[in-house]
Amino acid sequence: MIHHRNPAPPSSNLRPFLMLAFAVLLSSLLACGCRRNAHTSDSRLQKIDEMLNTQLPPGTPRARVEFFLSSRGYSIEHSSDKSSLVAMVRHVDTDTLQPATARVTFRFDANEKLLSYDLQSAPDAPLRP
Repeated sequence: MIHHRNPAPPSSNLRPFLMLAFAVLLSSLLACGCRRNAHTSDSRLQKIDEMLNTQLPPGTPRARVEFFLSSRGYSIEHSSDKSSLVAMVRHVDTDTLQPATARVTFRFDANEKLLSYDLQSAPDAPLRP
């Protein structure tokens, strides 16, 4: 007696391929989402960017941004442009113990809600007691 084995249904042959395709798609979407929230490509400033992105998301009131900056001792420059604010933000990376300083320009809408911010590398000043 000859037993014929039923071939596997086509859907079971596609399952590993579909799972792999889904994993690739998901990882690329997550990578794009992370890059969209990044405000700098300078690796030294990424910790500052992550901190600001977490603590000061878009829509944060200007008063809250100013309080956040001043309570941490960051110097604030008020520009003639009322819709922006510039601060010098210093951060010491706890992994490498290397300091990084960024000149951060915050931009606000007409209701004084945070729209976005940009980071530029700035010279590292000596730490003050």
